[in-house]
Amino acid sequence: MAAESANGNGAGQIQDLAWRVGGPQGSGVDTAALIFQRACGIAGLHLYGRREYYSNIMGRHSYYDVRASELPRTSHRDAVDLLTTFESETLSRHLMALGEGSGVIYRSDDADVELHSITYLDERYADDLAAYLAERDLPPTTAGQLEDAKNRGVKLFAIDFDEIVDELAEAMGVPQAIAGRTRNTLAVAVSTALLDFPRDYVHRAIGKTWPGRQKIIDLNIKAVDQAYEFVDANYDRSDYTMTLRGSDSTEKRMILNGNQAVALGKLAGGLAFQSYYPISPATDESVFLEAHEEFATKDGGQTNVVVVQTEDEISAVTMAAGAALTGARASTATSGPGFALMCEGMGWAGINEVPLVVTDWQRGAPSTGMPTRTEQGDLRIATTGAHGDFPIIVVASGDVIEAFYDAAQCFNYADRYQSVVVHILDKALSSSSRTVPYFDTDTIKVDRGEIAEPRGDHDDGAFHRFAVTESGISPRTILGQQGNAHWCTGGEHTPEGRVTEDPVVREDQIEKRQRKMELALREIPLEEKVKIYGDRDADFTILSWGSNKGAILECLDLLEAQGISARFLQARLMKPFPTDEVTELLDSPGKLVIVEANFSGQYAELLRAHTGITPDHLVLKYNGRPISAEELIKTLHEIREGDAPERIVLRNHYQ
Repeated sequence: MAAESANGNGAGQIQDLAWRVGGPQGSGVDTAALIFQRACGIAGLHLYGRREYYSNIMGRHSYYDVRASELPRTSHRDAVDLLTTFESETLSRHLMALGEGSGVIYRSDDADVELHSITYLDERYADDLAAYLAERDLPPTTAGQLEDAKNRGVKLFAIDFDEIVDELAEAMGVPQAIAGRTRNTLAVAVSTALLDFPRDYVHRAIGKTWPGRQKIIDLNIKAVDQAYEFVDANYDRSDYTMTLRGSDSTEKRMILNGNQAVALGKLAGGLAFQSYYPISPATDESVFLEAHEEFATKDGGQTNVVVVQTEDEISAVTMAAGAALTGARASTATSGPGFALMCEGMGWAGINEVPLVVTDWQRGAPSTGMPTRTEQGDLRIATTGAHGDFPIIVVASGDVIEAFYDAAQCFNYADRYQSVVVHILDKALSSSSRTVPYFDTDTIKVDRGEIAEPRGDHDDGAFHRFAVTESGISPRTILGQQGNAHWCTGGEHTPEGRVTEDPVVREDQIEKRQRKMELALREIPLEEKVKIYGDRDADFTILSWGSNKGAILECLDLLEAQGISARFLQARLMKPFPTDEVTELLDSPGKLVIVEANFSGQYAELLRAHTGITPDHLVLKYNGRPISAEELIKTLHEIREGDAPERIVLRNHYQ
């Protein structure tokens, strides 16, 4: 087993470890999580990571969950096995996530702090905790929380980080300020020491974290050794039986988050130009591309991609449309507020049939909303794209692997159907990471669609770029091709592109453009429209989209282990809506449950509009945090037992 625990719930052993580290933003929480993930990955374990943070640069609370297992994992766990902290806010916020058999590592100085004195602890949160503690005759302090945790079977490990830092400074002959920079490494090393995890894996992770910086590597490796020695000398682990061991697996894997997967998928699909204006959580995708603007190809050559940061989102979308007109595979990446600004530009691209990819990383809305929290609130605007009727394709990815292949495929859709393609994802996917096998880039085929040949200098007449065809697809030219002059305007136009308000031409053009969506519905295969998991014939159906996929797949495994038959339909193609296929799949007398991370059930609205089908139950979550299998499985059982209302909101006030 990857992790073992006498956790007191009768299970005896658990298959995976859920580890959490927290601290102020800018204090190195991400680095600590990266070291832990790399160490576990080097040990051959599967990983799933989840990053949560506030929408400011420095100071506010952030935390990182890592699951390490011998089996692939697809979502985070609310229940944490080991919490690692080096400040009072993390301790206060996350002790409620610990249960019997779990442990908490905390700084000795934080053992007795008034809750209402913790600078960034929300007043509502502090009040709720104080009330909870008062019910148990405990003081409104971290001491009260620690006592409550101890009563719940949590193992407490107070650490004097300053003492370890002092010893490290003396051993390495460096100032305390330099030694103090290893606190995040120490937090990881104390965790792995308590878990009896071989330190060599941590040493190797240190080397990968700071390649070529030997002094930093040496200092941090010594910090790891100091931490292991400190734990061995000061703690009796006989009553803490949770351990973490390596796996025998030799499979080559990558650790990727959603932003990186999309960026790599775009590169594999032939991306030549990306524009963006910085906005959370989309910025990381473009920053990753900027860091890899020049890269090696499989044939041993070198190539590059152009990434441009623009002055606003309007410039970003129109610049990308201009690049696409030159024949470049072009995209722009944004989030909800930026997407709203891009709508006019997408409308221009739509009427001019420009093959443009827009990546939308959804976040808490409306307006500024919650920039660094997840939501699935952009489906309505994505399926519209702009005012009026024009062809637009919307593809939703559910995990890191799909995000990679979909990012490449979106360019094929854009070129083949000469349309705007919206690749819709969410913040939960952007900042969650997984170990995945190496991608098979040989399966990615480039389809540039129908491109016209240059014409001679003496060909008569203007080029009919918007010729009315039976398929709806007109000959596409690349700007500058000889003899293929035409007009691109924002107005309705003749086949040559000249502005017109002739009613017959208007009807011909709008109907021509919409026929492309009919063609797309005929040509796109079923597995790219909707995926089916579990028992295909089950009478209990869960229907969802986006990053909810991970938690639902874990629920399917839990239900199957309990002898309960269920199936999961993952919506993939959101527009054009695959009405016939979805209607046929839902032609079942059993219960239909739709799961979404928004308030109104936007996919349920889309389903009802296109099929007339209404779910028996709508399960929603909109507090900005992703859905976990733990909270969802409880709700699914209530639904099956007939004890649940039609509308169910998943709530967790301690997240």
